[in-house]
Order: sequence, then C-alpha cells, then structure tokens
Amino acid sequence: MIRYALRCERDHAFESWFQSSAAYESQIKRKLVECPSCGSTKVEKAIMAPRIVKSIVSKKSRESAPPVPATVSEPVLPEPAVPAGPQSLMMAQERELRAKLKELRDHIVKNADNVGEQFPTEARKMHYGDIEHRPIYGEASPQEARELVEEGIEVAPLPVLPDDRN
Repeated sequence: MIRYALRCERDHAFESWFQSSAAYESQIKRKLVECPSCGSTKVEKAIMAPRIVKSIVSKKSRESAPPVPATVSEPVLPEPAVPAGPQSLMMAQERELRAKLKELRDHIVKNADNVGEQFPTEARKMHYGDIEHRPIYGEASPQEARELVEEGIEVAPLPVLPDDRN
C-alpha cells in the first residue's frame, strides 16, 4: 500500500491510499479519484516528504527484540506533533463523514422497528400492500437483498462503522 498527498484543481489538499503507484495512475486515468471537499476529479499528487526507515533488523528478530535505532548521516527534522490515537490519522473529512453516517444510523435505529431476520418478509408485505407501511430495519443476506431489489422493493444497507465491529 502507498499513501499519496493529493491536491485538486481548487487547491483542496487530501490524502488517499492506493495498492500501488500503478493503481493510482489507473484510477486517475479513469477519473475514480475525487476530491472529498468539492468532488473534482482533476487531482494530482502534492509534494510530500517520503518516510524512509532504515533498519538492520530482520523481520523475525523485530518481532522478538526491541527496535534498533536507524543510523542517519543527515540531520533529521522532528516530525510535527500529532495527537495520539487512531483518529489522529483520519482526515477531517473522514471524521465528518463518519459522524454523519453514525447520525443517520442512530436516527434509523431510533425511529424504525427492528424486524431482525424477518426483514425480507416484512418488506415484501409492505410493498405488496399486505400490511401498513412503516419504517423498518433488520437483517437480509446479500441474495435476499438482491431479490428484493429485483422485485422493485427499495432497500439500503445500514452504514457499518469500524467502531460497530469492536
């Protein structure tokens, strides 16, 4: 994986991860990379300092021994202070998006009935007029969800956030 600092035509700066530099080039050509602030697909790499770590320790010994300090011939500038914790790596836009997704999920959970595994059955009953329409959520396999969509029944997955899995 490789992380690039990117900038759009409107000078919005953001970062993104790619499987390789070739994957980045392919996605740029297909206009799949877009600015999270304005949606522009005219994106290019921004200048960024590479992060190079020299080590004389093998992978196996790294797991069992404390890290060996790297030897550097040039002066090393201190890294900017970054708040500790997993969210310090997250961009502001990502935090905002996650907050909005959590708000949406909380709203649905608060205002709809959880019908659990009966979701496909209940959704069909409402769609075909057998029962009164009401907001519901529940569980459906990918196949059941596909079948509902093919029948013209509008369904959407609830957003699952990393915190929901922990």
